[in-house]
Amino acid sequence: MGFDYDKYIRPGKLPHIWCPGCGHGIVMKGLIRAIDALSLDKDQTAIVSGIGCASRLPGYLDFRTLHTTHGRAVGFATGIKMAKPEMNVICVGGDGDGVAIGGNHFIHACRRNIDITYLIMNNNIYGMTGGQFSPTTPFGAKASTTPYGNPDAPFDIAKLAIGAGATFVARGTAYHAAQIEKLLIEAMQHKGFSVVEILDSCPTTYGRRNKFKSVIEMMNNLKDSAVPVTAAAKMSPEQLEGKVLTGVLYKESKPEYVTEYGKLVARVQASR
Repeated sequence: MGFDYDKYIRPGKLPHIWCPGCGHGIVMKGLIRAIDALSLDKDQTAIVSGIGCASRLPGYLDFRTLHTTHGRAVGFATGIKMAKPEMNVICVGGDGDGVAIGGNHFIHACRRNIDITYLIMNNNIYGMTGGQFSPTTPFGAKASTTPYGNPDAPFDIAKLAIGAGATFVARGTAYHAAQIEKLLIEAMQHKGFSVVEILDSCPTTYGRRNKFKSVIEMMNNLKDSAVPVTAAAKMSPEQLEGKVLTGVLYKESKPEYVTEYGKLVARVQASR
């Protein structure tokens, strides 16, 4: 018997809005399978997003969901986790929503190490809002606001998360679909702020401008550029030129924010 996705999809919400060839549907399937593998209670699981193509994902899922304002998903998710620490809180969004307008919220959630999983679908572009270049658009790539090529150096989301204090950081691609589920399972089991970046494909506003001939070519590009961290350890710097590492990139145990905040409140109450 095949996997029953229907029990996690909100009735009447399909078909989705994503373009043919978009990798977001693959990522959503991975998230559903990870939640199912962990047997998370739908009423005790909040999925929060901001604005953008990727941020439409919670609208299709039958959980406690919020579709919030642009770049503010982590702020809303923090409020949920502080008010109801027992809930499983998952943020989803794109590179623009997460590390451009939402960048300040992102780095401080990393710093606090609050127990939230943030799934960032990085397709290197503002797909929904006009095809503008984003903080992860490659140098020289074209967008609606960089028609002659992007002059900015891109963010490395994983390095940014590690530098800001996230205690679990992983990266996968939309091509490596089975890995998405595994990374999300490990991220959601981790006690602390977990970031899972999925390198994704946007055939419409990114692929066409940047002369990809097809979605297949874009997917093959994801496949060819990805190197598992275990394999990378045996490769030379020359061999790793132009490649991106995938898998669990960083993991450590540190005090979790809501737990420590609860201890602080208890100490203050006991001193009165």
